[in-house]
Amino acid sequence: MLRKILIGLGVVVFALVIVGSWVWWRLGHIDVQKVTDDLYMMTGIGGNVGVLLTKEGVVVVDTMTFVRQGDAIRARIDELTDKPVVAIINTHYHRDHTHGNPAFAPGTKVVSTDKTLEHLRQRDADFWRNPPASELMPNDTFIDARDMTLGGKTIRLFHPGRGHTDGDLVVDFVDERTLHCGDLFFNGHYPNIDLEAGGSVQEWDATLSKVLERDFDHAIPGHGDLSDRAGLVQFQEFMRTLWNDTKAVIDRGGTLADAQKQVDLSRFGLTKMFFAPSLNQDFVVQRAYQEATGGK
Repeated sequence: MLRKILIGLGVVVFALVIVGSWVWWRLGHIDVQKVTDDLYMMTGIGGNVGVLLTKEGVVVVDTMTFVRQGDAIRARIDELTDKPVVAIINTHYHRDHTHGNPAFAPGTKVVSTDKTLEHLRQRDADFWRNPPASELMPNDTFIDARDMTLGGKTIRLFHPGRGHTDGDLVVDFVDERTLHCGDLFFNGHYPNIDLEAGGSVQEWDATLSKVLERDFDHAIPGHGDLSDRAGLVQFQEFMRTLWNDTKAVIDRGGTLADAQKQVDLSRFGLTKMFFAPSLNQDFVVQRAYQEATGGK
């Protein structure tokens, strides 16, 4: 009996080692996709990263979930250029877009909205309390818009309104004709809707209308494949349908269970992300229902 127990424990330990090794490798593996001659999208476990190369240095948009991933992002940048990273832009406060920040040099400019900095301090304070994280918090913030010029490149940052949170910004790489939308755009996946941080299903549609006023060819989503204007329009239609159809059930006196049964979003073909399986149709309908009923 003891021998069987020891063999069983050995199998479990071996399996844990294999899984742990794969996870460690995967966290350090960053894929790189060229968007334009000077702009790249990097992907891994976490939010998509934008990397703009200029003659004066590199601008990084979002840094994924772990410091190990931040290190891997830096290593991939070093393969593309010998210029230093001179600015990080955080599209919002969630850890899968910010927790790689401490991998970069202390003193690097870190740009976000005022609301994002507020959420980091209030909702993620433990992570940012001590160095090196405390040295890579946003140190250049704005409310509505901020223009940056670097190495002949124009970068326009703007907060178009509530959606994923109340502090999301969009990065307009003007010369690259590309928007980095952060989590205001989930391409092919069910979105996270952070009502607790001021997000809004109802307002998300109008917020995306402001984004679509920009002149662009490419759209980098917070999660999912590189897209374009048509892809962003389709996601806007999804958010509009989610709100309108959920609200229609409520107006008929329906319950949350009724809404989750009757609202049909299948035609949009969205899928769950493997590292966030709770983001599914029931979740997004629940969030719309909560907002429409005042959290009931």
